Amino acid sequence: MHIADVTMFYTPDSGGVRTYLEAKHRGLAGRAQHSLVVPGSQCSQNAFLYNLPAPLLPFGHGYRFPLRKKNWVDTLVRLRPDIIEAGDPYVTAWASIDAGQKLGVPVVGFYHSDLTRMVHSRLGHWTDPLMNGYIRKLYSQFDRVLAPSQVMADKLIGLGVENVSLQPLGVDATRFHPRHRDPAVKQQLGIADDVCLLIFVGRAAREKNIPILINTMNLLGKDYHLLLIGPGMPHAVADNISVIDKYVGAGQISRYLASSNALIHAGDRETFGLVVLEAMASGIPVIGTRNGGVAELVVPGCGLLADTASAQALAEVTRKLFANGHIGMGRLARKHVEEYYAWDRILARLLGQYRELTGCFDDTTAERRRA
Repeated sequence: MHIADVTMFYTPDSGGVRTYLEAKHRGLAGRAQHSLVVPGSQCSQNAFLYNLPAPLLPFGHGYRFPLRKKNWVDTLVRLRPDIIEAGDPYVTAWASIDAGQKLGVPVVGFYHSDLTRMVHSRLGHWTDPLMNGYIRKLYSQFDRVLAPSQVMADKLIGLGVENVSLQPLGVDATRFHPRHRDPAVKQQLGIADDVCLLIFVGRAAREKNIPILINTMNLLGKDYHLLLIGPGMPHAVADNISVIDKYVGAGQISRYLASSNALIHAGDRETFGLVVLEAMASGIPVIGTRNGGVAELVVPGCGLLADTASAQALAEVTRKLFANGHIGMGRLARKHVEEYYAWDRILARLLGQYRELTGCFDDTTAERRRA
């Protein structure tokens, strides 16, 4: 089977979608052919990766936005995949649909980002009907729509989109592991061993609610320290906050996560929350909120959830977590990830979706389809 992924959500500093696609490529090695078509400064090819020219988005953290479909359609038709997966709701999604029709192959739309909420947060509620109508029109044309969390699946179904299927993301449970714990991290941050080290990793996007995390630390005081990692993080912060304002590779992130005492996540609009799985795989519990995709990952015993995304509520559950044995929660979190979210398990589920749509249950079937 030949699988082609297409998305604009792919830059050196991008987060969950790029992590998903690269893990997917590693997992498909020896099982299926995989091509990835993404924007770049010019046309180029490097093994499985195809770059097509697209302009940079102003203030877009390195993202590029394709403006015309034709080059994308032509590239996909030339690649002749057995199935196409579109990972964003913009031009590349429409190009994927057109290419699928030309090739006579199924096209999957993966609903990684909540477009309505993203536009709402920037332009206001008056955009909601327009965005909901756009989502319904676009995603109703896919042969199947994958949603990373139940909250996103329910939203799509509520908009009238059919053929929606829950498809969680996975985590590399070897790369993210408690064995990467390094006591030197607290020393480097200049904090004592008995200070509770909290961590958050991600872009400083509006939906991450970074100001709430900062206010939470003001309430928690000197017995707690927060490490913020990711591009765009603020620098004017209290003494009990440290900032690494740049993209950090997975190897270093795994060390920082395993060396922390808990992940704290104020986002209440996450479609999934991959960093939550990475933290749990690293053997630390999670502090989050009951809204959005994060709440689906933090099952009882693996962390604590605040009823609202507020500094007061997060500070309260943080104190409660450290008063009730956070180490045991970290062990349960690791076990839960191994059982349900290890990448091999997730990939098997994803391949099952592809096989249902293509009828390609082995390489011979795929070759007959391409003949």
